[in-house]
Amino acid sequence: MAETTASGSVQAPARGVRLSRGARRAQLLVAARDVFAAQGYHAAAMDDIAEKAGVSKPVLYQHFPGKLELYRALLTTYADELVARVREAIGNTAENRERVHAAVAAYFDFVAGEGHAYRLVFESDLRGEPEAAALVDGALTKCIDAVAAVVTEDAGLDQQRARLLAVGLVGLSQVTAQYWLDSDQDIPRDEAVALMSALAWKGLAGFPLVHEHQ
Repeated sequence: MAETTASGSVQAPARGVRLSRGARRAQLLVAARDVFAAQGYHAAAMDDIAEKAGVSKPVLYQHFPGKLELYRALLTTYADELVARVREAIGNTAENRERVHAAVAAYFDFVAGEGHAYRLVFESDLRGEPEAAALVDGALTKCIDAVAAVVTEDAGLDQQRARLLAVGLVGLSQVTAQYWLDSDQDIPRDEAVALMSALAWKGLAGFPLVHEHQ
């Protein structure tokens, strides 16, 4: 069977084991992730992915009819994971300061734990393909929606202003997490999260808590 990490990411099962269809698909997605991340979408070949997974090309095509379908499935998997991380992070506490820290941490955890996945979502050479772009934009929109709903409720702002603040927080989290990844993580993850969440909180703390949580 395929294994699942604490973060919910699917890991490839061991080779040589007879797999269910779901486990085989998970194995192929992990292999595809590694190949796409190393070579980029356009340079990667289905032959490379089949070889990485240790299967024949016919087995690969049984699950995915082409490279684009395989990439879309992979992109959907990790875009959904990012959204789930952000929703879980801000849903686990009713304290706004902790929510800000958790939202920033969710992006850094996604980068730290799934660097390949992060690059596939935000740095793909296929971002110009309409459906791929729509998947990424949809994931960002869901993250913004989740943050905006909390800001609207707790700060008493109207929807448009709450959404603008949410865009700022999500944008800060994404850009700084990406910079941290590209800078070889010279600053420890916990310190980087603390720095950026403190910056964000300095601004958001200026809005009063309108609705007290019981």
